[in-house]
Amino acid sequence: MVTGVRVSGTVRVGVLGCADIARRRMLPALAAQPLVDLAAVASRDLAKACSYAAPYGCAAIQGYEQLLARPDIDAVYIPVPTAMHAEWTIRALDAGKHVLCEKPCATGAEEAARVVAAARRQGLLVMESFMFLHHGQHARVRELLRDGVIGELREVSAEFGIPAPPPAAAGAALSSLLETGVYPLRAARLFAGDRLEVLGAALTPAPAGGRDVAGGALLRSAAGVTARVSFGWERAYRCSYELWGSAGRLLLDRAFTTPDDLAPVLLLEDRDGTRELTLSAEAQFVNTAGAFARTVLRGTGFDAHAEDILAQAALVDAVRRTAFPAGSPPNATEDGCPLQLET
Repeated sequence: MVTGVRVSGTVRVGVLGCADIARRRMLPALAAQPLVDLAAVASRDLAKACSYAAPYGCAAIQGYEQLLARPDIDAVYIPVPTAMHAEWTIRALDAGKHVLCEKPCATGAEEAARVVAAARRQGLLVMESFMFLHHGQHARVRELLRDGVIGELREVSAEFGIPAPPPAAAGAALSSLLETGVYPLRAARLFAGDRLEVLGAALTPAPAGGRDVAGGALLRSAAGVTARVSFGWERAYRCSYELWGSAGRLLLDRAFTTPDDLAPVLLLEDRDGTRELTLSAEAQFVNTAGAFARTVLRGTGFDAHAEDILAQAALVDAVRRTAFPAGSPPNATEDGCPLQLET
């Protein structure tokens, strides 16, 4: 186990990689979060690191290894391409750093097991950065479910579809399951629970072959709640989930990529008609940074995040196996930057 990591009233965070999501969303969020001290940004291109770091007055570092070697860094945020997530998460953990890794933390269960083993070996936190989980709208939905406003939950439907990837990402052999499918799958777990059985799944390969560009799955919980998920690109934008109960339904739009200034509108439909519940606007990236920092500072709750990574990766693998029982296509991005979906 690594010892000697200094964590006091704030967590000193370094950003490992200059992805667009870091520039647009996470760097501003880290800088705005009182529990975080944004210490450094690393890139293989020093000029790029400087351009990302300059607005925040933090250090610019050339090389990921150099960032991990710094004793003044407690934790790192990792937004590198998806295929590199597990490798650099493990390297950061082995260097004694807590890790907040962009989703998906791993491309499948085998990688997830290695990531979690490293975190447990070092006694450090690894957290998968599903930003949407840290917006209060979903806690409000769960509260309404507990209050029985739609009766017994029968089905969860979740969708995340976007237009074609930008030209810079088009040649990166991106998997829609890993880049978009993980969102509705995580929502299914949030409301229907873990240990979901995959009853059926389909992944649509790119016309020229290779990675999947769209997909869907039908799941069922041990309690009999079904979940339907749909995802992919080259389609009109959809970002929503619906909870169908014995006495009504709840529908939330912009569920995964909620802008900071948007007051979400939750649609509640029951036997008395349809109502709109307007919820509070929140900055889910700032909330995510705060949740990560609080867990690090508290020093407890690490294993819950490790188990969450394992459960998510196992479900992704189960969808892939069901869609391609004779053998899966490659399951991770190889080149370029990951598709940036957060707005």
